[in-house]
Parts: sequence; structure tokens; C-alpha cells
Amino acid sequence: MTPRPTRSRRGNPSRPVAALAVLALSAGLLAVLPPSPPAAAEPGAVAVAEDFSAGRLPAGWRAVDGTWKVENGRLYGTSASSSQNNKITFGRHLNDFRFEATVRFESVASATRWTALGLDVPADGATPWWIATMRSGTTASNGLEFAQRTTAEAWNVTNTGAGPYAAGTGRDVRVAVEVHGSQARWFVDGREALRTSSLQRSAGGGQALLVNGATVSFDDVRVTELAPNGYLRPDGSPLTVIAHRGASSAAPENTLVAQEAARRANADWIENDVQPSRDGVPFVLHDTTVDRTTDGAGRIRDLTAAQLKALDAGSWFAPSYAGARLPTLAEQLADLRTRGGNLLLEIKGAHTRDEVARIVEVIRAERMTGRVFIQSFEVDALRHTRELAPELPLGLLRSSLDADPVAIARELGLTAYNPSGTALLTRPDVVRALHDAGVAVLVWTIDSANQWQALEQADVDGIITNRPAELSGWNAAYLQRPPATPTVAIAAPADGATLDRAQQPTLTVTTTHAETVTVTLDGRPVDPGAPLDLATLPAGRHTLRAEAVGPAGRASATSAFTVQASPAGLGYVILTADIERGTRATLSALLVQGRYAELARHADQQAGRRLPVELARVVAADARALAAD
Repeated sequence: MTPRPTRSRRGNPSRPVAALAVLALSAGLLAVLPPSPPAAAEPGAVAVAEDFSAGRLPAGWRAVDGTWKVENGRLYGTSASSSQNNKITFGRHLNDFRFEATVRFESVASATRWTALGLDVPADGATPWWIATMRSGTTASNGLEFAQRTTAEAWNVTNTGAGPYAAGTGRDVRVAVEVHGSQARWFVDGREALRTSSLQRSAGGGQALLVNGATVSFDDVRVTELAPNGYLRPDGSPLTVIAHRGASSAAPENTLVAQEAARRANADWIENDVQPSRDGVPFVLHDTTVDRTTDGAGRIRDLTAAQLKALDAGSWFAPSYAGARLPTLAEQLADLRTRGGNLLLEIKGAHTRDEVARIVEVIRAERMTGRVFIQSFEVDALRHTRELAPELPLGLLRSSLDADPVAIARELGLTAYNPSGTALLTRPDVVRALHDAGVAVLVWTIDSANQWQALEQADVDGIITNRPAELSGWNAAYLQRPPATPTVAIAAPADGATLDRAQQPTLTVTTTHAETVTVTLDGRPVDPGAPLDLATLPAGRHTLRAEAVGPAGRASATSAFTVQASPAGLGYVILTADIERGTRATLSALLVQGRYAELARHADQQAGRRLPVELARVVAADARALAAD
């Protein structure tokens, strides 16, 4: 991961740079570097950042029920019994965000008692609300949960799982939840431990902290807005498992029984194909004919819905599946809605706008727009979908890679670029370019563990596979690996570089497996990604130090560069300084004429008068260095 650069604080240098160019032409002395390129966008805004150092409840935090207090730089919440879901609310409604905190159970009534991050909770604490829960007995099968408290004051627990270790009491645990609409991922110490796609979001709920039957303390609470693409795989998360035509290695493809097998295999998504019958009903079928996977024959577009429903779509696979039927899209979506799951739906072959409109109509009628992802090899089908249903995410299927995947992703408004996995491995660098553009990468159809590993290392987000149970197991093993040790390097300015003041090198730090990165210049904090302001640094050697901290430890790197006095650099300092025009003209003339000693004396004389003291010091020192050469 490379920290994104932040915008320079120096303002617009275009006019001074133009003046410096004129000076260079007239004097023949100064070399002018081109202006730096525009800085990249800043990371997501921080909506909440609280370390409780003020010693009181933060402004805007509302203790709805229970006892909440700040002591010793931590927030403490107490619930006397398991019937008290005590909460403190704060923040604002966000669709895409990361909510993290350091949590410590101080005391518990039993190992089943819990604390929670409130993901969608009204400010007054009224039901319904959604939480991500952690028990002190975290290694229990329900040590972690995603759950809703309903208006009937009952629990709707949608997902449960075990944490990597028991939180117990007296132990700080760093937890986080990343939320994208109805999807969320639970992280413990930087590793994903549980995910859901079942959140039901409100229009105004914010964040909260909750305690039940325990006293819990919290520190370093942070809520950060995220980019809206929830299909990008966060650090610490395994690959998204996408079951190709259902669990097609274990059951007859594109049937509800294959869908159920994929669900039991812990697939995150079911991938299926849709085509219309002769009378316009969208059916789930891969081939253009029914010959291979049913006891019938003919093109799907030549058969009515009634004829298609009469076919046996299971016997070809195994006698035990005799009588399985081709599902309509509506039937498939109803099954997913009631029994769980998400659909990666391929619009198979060329479709007219009206045929795409019928698919969209069915998705909306089944209330599944939040759990369906449309993909296709057919660009027109994607364009029709975007026009008819802009709320649906889109993926472009490709057998080979485009020359510029990012360009076509932008042209089509893609959420994901979905190439063949074998094609992707010929140019794995495209993953980074697509991720930088906010586009996920979901590859097809890979059943080899060796290729899963290569694709995971290439940082793809998900894999379409005929073997979802095996990939889910491979993911589980991935999560059991020890956390990788963080690394950090200072890529720019290069170690040993000699720079003059006309340059503005962007401070570039690269890291892996790090949660936080801090950088100092001569012991003072600086922002990674920001242009270094050399105009105010003393000439000579300067030291950069970067430190990365991750779940598995910390790493550091140092780099040194030298600021060298030069006519170009000194000219840049003079022409970009906020000083009177007459003073600038005098300094510039002395510089162009090479009267460096006189320039140094003049800067000393005007220090604190027509020149700021710091600027005068830099000008005088550089001029003396030039005079000595």
C-alpha cells in the first residue's frame, strides 16, 4: 500500500514560476523545473476521531442508557445485567465507512457477555438497530456476531463466528468493521473474522458503542468514510468466494440445489446465467440450448416457460438429482432472499433493451437490487443495465485483457473488471491500476489452489470457481497464517539525493501489512504523499524516518537527502516568497548579476523589516555558499 499524497499547502506557484522562467531567459543562468503534477485525492474523511484525552464525554456523544464516563484517557461503559443493552451514540449516518476501536473487557458477569460496535443506531437508541458484537468468550462459535435488535425487542442474528482468541478481561483488542451498505466485515487485530451481506440500513442511524452484562473500556475510536465500492478486498480479508453456476462441481449447475450446495459451502456469491424463454420469461441457464443439461432439446429462446419448466435438469448430473428443474430468475432470487445469498448474474449473450428491462423488473420485484451484481461479455447489455438501473453494480467479462482496462472501466461505469484468471496472470500489474481507479477485479473460472495463491498474491478481490467449498477452506487456512510482518520503504526522495530549492519532490512511502505509518523529517512530523517544501530548509543534509506499525509488529526505514544552494533554487525562493515587489526586484537583480556577497548582506539588513526572518536567513546562507564556490 502506498499512502496517498496530500495537497500542498504552498498555494498556486504558477505566476512565480512563470516569472522565474523570464528571469532565466534574461540571465541565462537559471534552470527551471516544470511544475509538479496535481496531487491525488485525499483519503476518506475522518468522521470521528476520539482518544478521550479531554477527560470528559466528547461533544455530540449521547449516553442513552447505562453508566458512561471518561477516566484515565478511556471511555468506560457499564451494564449491570444481561438484560441491559446499554449504549452511547455518536457520529452521523454513513453508507460506506470503517469503524474501529481499541476494546478491553474490564469485568464480565460471564464469558457470554458482550460489547458491540453500533453500525446503524438512531441517536436516541430507538429500535431497530444493527450491531457487530464481540463476546469476552470470543472463541465460542458465536463469539462474534452481526445482529439486529428489532422493534419487537427481539434479536435477529444473521451471522456468527469464532474470533481468533478469547478477549477475556484486561486485554486490549483492536477491532474494526468495514460497512458498505448492506455488507460488512468484522476485523480482529487486522484480520477478517466474519462477514455479512444482510444489514438492513436506515436513512439516519449513526454509530454507537454498546455493553451488555459487563464493564468495558474503549480507546482510539475512529470512523472513516470509505469509497463506495465494497467489492474491493480490504487488507486482512481473504478472497471473495463466487460459486460458478452454483456449486457446479457438486450439483447440477444453474439449479436451486446447486445454489443450496454453494450456500452450505460458505460461498459469498452465487454466479449464474440468465436468458429469456420464447415468451420473455428470464430463466437461469448457461448454454443457448437445453440439450446438455436437461432431458430436452432446442434453443432456450425457442421454448416457452411452460416447456422449460417441464424439463428434468438434474438427471444428467446424477440419478439422485432427478426431477430438478430449471429455475426462473424470479425463483432464484426468491430463494436467495429468503434463505440467504447474493447473486452475480451474467446476462448471457446479446439482449435487447427490452429484454434487459425485463431482467431489471424481476430483480426489483423480488426486492433484491442490493444483492445482485450484473456482469456480461456484452457491452450493450451493460449499457442498457446502467441506463435502466443505475443502482446495480456492473462487471465486464473478458476472455483476454483490454489494452487499457481502466479506460474501459471508466467508459462503462464498471464496479468490477472480470477477466479470465489465466489472462490476468499474464499481466497482474493491471490489478493495481484498477484498484487505484476504484475498480474491483473478480476473475473466472479458477479451480486450482496454486492459481488461487497466485491470484491472491496479485491482490485480486474475488474468484469465480466450480469448487466453492474448497476455496472457502483455502480461505480459512489463509486466515490462520501468522500475520505478515510490516515493511516500509522511503521511495522518494531517493536516499543520497542532492536537491535544490526549485524542486518539490513528493514524499513517497511504500508499506505492506501496516495499519499506521508515521514519517518525520529531522525529527518533525510530515505527511506522506505531500510535496516537500525545500524553500525553508537549511542547506545541507536532512534525514527522513518512516515507521510502520501492523498487527505483527513494526518496521522502520531512514533516508537522507541534501539541499544544495544553487542559483535556480535561490531564484525560486525569491520569486515565490510573499514579499514586496520592489524587494523582490532588488534581490532578483543581485542574483542574476552574480553579486552573491552583496545579496547576502542585503538579506541580513532586511531581516525582520522587508524580509521575514526565516526567509532572510535562507537567502543569506545560500548566497554566501554561492559566493564561496
